[in-house]
Amino acid sequence: MEFNSQNINRFLFFKLPSAYWSGVRVKTIDEKSCQVTVRFKWFNQNPFKSMYFAVQAMAAELSTGALVMREIQRSGKKVSMLVANNNGTYTKKAVGTITFTCEEAHKVKEAIEKTIHTGESQQFWLKSTGIDEHGDQVSVMNFEWTVKAK
Repeated sequence: MEFNSQNINRFLFFKLPSAYWSGVRVKTIDEKSCQVTVRFKWFNQNPFKSMYFAVQAMAAELSTGALVMREIQRSGKKVSMLVANNNGTYTKKAVGTITFTCEEAHKVKEAIEKTIHTGESQQFWLKSTGIDEHGDQVSVMNFEWTVKAK
Protein backbone atom coordinates (compact mmCIF):
# COMPACT_ATOMS: atom_id res chain seq x y z
CA MET A 1 0.00 0.00 0.00
CA GLU A 2 1.30 3.43 -0.91
CA PHE A 3 1.28 5.46 2.29
CA ASN A 4 -0.83 8.52 1.53
CA SER A 5 -3.83 10.18 3.16
CA GLN A 6 -6.37 8.55 0.85
CA ASN A 7 -5.14 5.02 1.60
CA ILE A 8 -4.89 5.65 5.33
CA ASN A 9 -8.48 6.96 5.35
CA ARG A 10 -9.59 3.81 3.49
CA PHE A 11 -7.75 1.76 6.12
CA LEU A 12 -9.71 3.64 8.82
CA PHE A 13 -13.01 2.64 7.26
CA PHE A 14 -12.17 -1.07 7.45
CA LYS A 15 -9.92 -1.32 10.53
CA LEU A 16 -10.93 1.61 12.79
CA PRO A 17 -14.58 2.25 11.94
CA SER A 18 -15.30 4.18 15.14
CA ALA A 19 -12.69 6.76 14.14
CA TYR A 20 -13.96 6.86 10.57
CA TRP A 21 -17.60 7.37 11.54
CA SER A 22 -16.58 10.03 14.08
CA GLY A 23 -15.11 12.03 11.21
CA VAL A 24 -11.39 11.47 11.82
CA ARG A 25 -9.41 11.90 8.57
CA VAL A 26 -5.73 12.11 7.67
CA LYS A 27 -5.17 15.39 5.86
CA THR A 28 -1.43 15.13 5.12
CA ILE A 29 1.51 12.86 5.92
CA ASP A 30 5.11 13.38 4.90
CA GLU A 31 8.71 12.87 6.04
CA LYS A 32 8.35 15.20 9.02
CA SER A 33 4.75 15.25 10.18
CA CYS A 34 1.17 14.05 9.99
CA GLN A 35 -1.98 16.17 10.18
CA VAL A 36 -5.35 14.68 11.08
CA THR A 37 -8.62 16.61 11.09
CA VAL A 38 -11.93 16.02 12.78
CA ARG A 39 -14.99 18.26 12.64
CA PHE A 40 -17.34 18.78 15.57
CA LYS A 41 -20.77 17.38 14.75
CA TRP A 42 -23.74 15.76 16.43
CA PHE A 43 -22.24 12.26 16.26
CA ASN A 44 -19.04 13.14 18.18
CA GLN A 45 -20.41 15.64 20.70
CA ASN A 46 -20.39 15.53 24.49
CA PRO A 47 -23.18 16.91 26.73
CA PHE A 48 -21.33 20.25 26.95
CA LYS A 49 -21.73 21.15 23.27
CA SER A 50 -18.15 20.39 22.25
CA MET A 51 -16.23 17.43 20.86
CA TYR A 52 -16.03 14.36 23.07
CA PHE A 53 -12.52 13.91 24.49
CA ALA A 54 -12.19 10.37 23.12
CA VAL A 55 -12.76 11.62 19.57
CA GLN A 56 -9.94 14.12 20.05
CA ALA A 57 -7.77 11.29 21.37
CA MET A 58 -8.54 9.13 18.32
CA ALA A 59 -7.51 11.91 15.96
CA ALA A 60 -4.39 12.74 17.96
CA GLU A 61 -3.36 9.09 18.21
CA LEU A 62 -3.76 8.64 14.47
CA SER A 63 -1.48 11.62 13.80
CA THR A 64 1.25 9.79 15.74
CA GLY A 65 0.39 6.22 14.78
CA ALA A 66 0.31 6.92 11.04
CA LEU A 67 3.92 8.10 11.31
CA VAL A 68 4.85 4.84 13.06
CA MET A 69 3.02 2.74 10.45
CA ARG A 70 4.65 4.68 7.62
CA GLU A 71 8.16 4.18 8.98
CA ILE A 72 7.58 0.47 9.60
CA GLN A 73 6.42 0.07 6.01
CA ARG A 74 9.43 2.02 4.73
CA SER A 75 11.81 -0.22 6.71
CA GLY A 76 10.61 -3.33 4.88
CA LYS A 77 10.88 -5.29 8.15
CA LYS A 78 8.30 -6.81 10.44
CA VAL A 79 7.92 -4.55 13.46
CA SER A 80 5.15 -4.59 16.05
CA MET A 81 3.73 -1.36 17.44
CA LEU A 82 1.65 -0.62 20.51
CA VAL A 83 0.56 2.38 22.56
CA ALA A 84 1.95 1.81 26.06
CA ASN A 85 0.76 5.02 27.71
CA ASN A 86 -0.95 8.30 26.93
CA ASN A 87 -2.03 11.57 28.50
CA GLY A 88 -3.81 14.69 27.40
CA THR A 89 -4.46 18.28 28.35
CA TYR A 90 -7.59 20.09 27.21
CA THR A 91 -7.33 23.87 27.08
CA LYS A 92 -10.42 25.03 25.18
CA LYS A 93 -13.77 23.67 24.00
CA ALA A 94 -13.29 21.81 20.74
CA VAL A 95 -15.84 23.05 18.19
CA GLY A 96 -15.50 23.46 14.44
CA THR A 97 -12.71 21.64 12.63
CA ILE A 98 -9.79 20.60 14.81
CA THR A 99 -6.43 19.75 13.25
CA PHE A 100 -4.07 17.50 15.18
CA THR A 101 -0.45 17.68 14.14
CA CYS A 102 2.50 15.52 15.13
CA GLU A 103 5.84 16.86 13.91
CA GLU A 104 8.13 14.28 15.51
CA ALA A 105 8.68 11.77 12.70
CA HIS A 106 12.42 11.84 13.40
CA LYS A 107 11.82 10.07 16.73
CA VAL A 108 9.94 7.30 14.95
CA LYS A 109 12.69 6.75 12.41
CA GLU A 110 15.35 6.53 15.14
CA ALA A 111 13.33 4.01 17.17
CA ILE A 112 12.53 1.79 14.18
CA GLU A 113 16.17 1.78 13.08
CA LYS A 114 17.30 0.94 16.61
CA THR A 115 14.86 -1.93 17.15
CA ILE A 116 15.79 -3.45 13.77
CA HIS A 117 19.50 -3.12 14.57
CA THR A 118 19.37 -4.36 18.18
CA GLY A 119 16.26 -6.55 18.23
CA GLU A 120 15.28 -4.82 21.47
CA SER A 121 12.00 -3.07 22.16
CA GLN A 122 12.10 0.72 21.89
CA GLN A 123 9.82 3.18 23.67
CA PHE A 124 9.32 6.83 22.73
CA TRP A 125 6.81 9.62 23.27
CA LEU A 126 5.11 11.54 20.46
CA LYS A 127 3.14 14.75 20.93
CA SER A 128 0.11 15.82 18.91
CA THR A 129 -1.34 19.32 19.24
CA GLY A 130 -4.96 20.10 18.39
CA ILE A 131 -5.65 23.53 16.89
CA ASP A 132 -9.09 24.91 16.01
CA GLU A 133 -10.11 26.95 12.95
CA HIS A 134 -9.12 30.20 14.69
CA GLY A 135 -5.59 29.00 15.42
CA ASP A 136 -6.27 28.39 19.11
CA GLN A 137 -4.92 25.31 20.85
CA VAL A 138 -7.71 23.08 22.16
CA SER A 139 -5.69 20.10 23.39
CA VAL A 140 -2.28 18.47 23.56
CA MET A 141 -1.99 14.69 23.57
CA ASN A 142 1.07 12.57 24.24
CA PHE A 143 1.40 8.91 23.28
CA GLU A 144 4.12 6.52 24.39
CA TRP A 145 4.73 4.05 21.59
CA THR A 146 6.56 0.74 21.87
CA VAL A 147 8.06 -0.84 18.78
CA LYS A 148 9.85 -4.18 18.49
CA ALA A 149 11.36 -6.00 15.54
CA LYS A 150 9.84 -9.46 15.09
